[in-house]
Amino acid sequence: MTADNNSKGIILIMIAMSLFAMQDSLIKFIFEQSALYEIFFGRYLVAAILLFCYIKFRGQKVTLKTHYPILTIVRVILHFFAFSFFFISLTYMQLATANALFFSCPFFVSIFAKFFLKEFIGIRRWSAIAFGFTGVLIVLNPNFSEFEFRNLLPVLSALLYAASMTITKYTSDKDDVNTQLYYFYLIALMLCGVIYVFMGSGQFNNVNFDPTTQFIFREWFSNFDYTWKFILFFGIAASIAFVCIFSAYIVASPSVVSLFEYSLIIMSMIPGYFLFNEIPSLRTLIGVICIISAGVYIYFRERVRDQYIASETPARR
Repeated sequence: MTADNNSKGIILIMIAMSLFAMQDSLIKFIFEQSALYEIFFGRYLVAAILLFCYIKFRGQKVTLKTHYPILTIVRVILHFFAFSFFFISLTYMQLATANALFFSCPFFVSIFAKFFLKEFIGIRRWSAIAFGFTGVLIVLNPNFSEFEFRNLLPVLSALLYAASMTITKYTSDKDDVNTQLYYFYLIALMLCGVIYVFMGSGQFNNVNFDPTTQFIFREWFSNFDYTWKFILFFGIAASIAFVCIFSAYIVASPSVVSLFEYSLIIMSMIPGYFLFNEIPSLRTLIGVICIISAGVYIYFRERVRDQYIASETPARR
């Protein structure tokens, strides 16, 4: 693996993280005039069309048979609600804070790998996991007499995402990436269809709800003239970001490019500051440093043992 290839991989990862930072900031920007699952539906639909056009252009095949039908459904449901919780958290939490808490994901992946994949986790990685969760507590700054439990949503998002990635690792021995992508978008779009039938007309929305709750229950397409261009961007950005990440992990060393996924936290601070006047506190920055340090250490311990658990797959999709 040449240094030149690693440089290309780093550039691709940075492009992907920039797109994710832009997506998150725009969701925060429009959430008071849009519906959460309307965004999901549009994002998944556009991304599915573009990605499968890309697969067709590359002459790749999609095998429609999955060897793990139940686990595939569970994986997609976990991923779907993981990012439901994450996007909901963006409506009331600083962008950098939400992303920092989401990067507790490698800690959960390591724990799941221990108990479900029977991977060996030594005392050093257990210590790193504990240190990382200490960083999470520092960011959350819990005062249990006044603690808002909704601040745990990015952590819950990381937990569900880690579970979905554990299933992905388990099923990847027989289902290739194109098969997993096919069923991911198919099932995700079906979930959006079910949600539309039950709440898409805004029947559960109430004018007295706070903006976050209205974001969840608002009528779909009620402000489509305004939101369609953002939804189109989300789908295009997701497609480009996925291709960039996938290409980066192919052309460069995973041990190099995976570390640059943490740049998303820093990149989130830029739109957070200019669009929403968000300035992370010193406590938040200390917690972020703990989370990143623990995640990086876990990855290098996996590399030493030639046992990639936490960072073998991209952190976002």
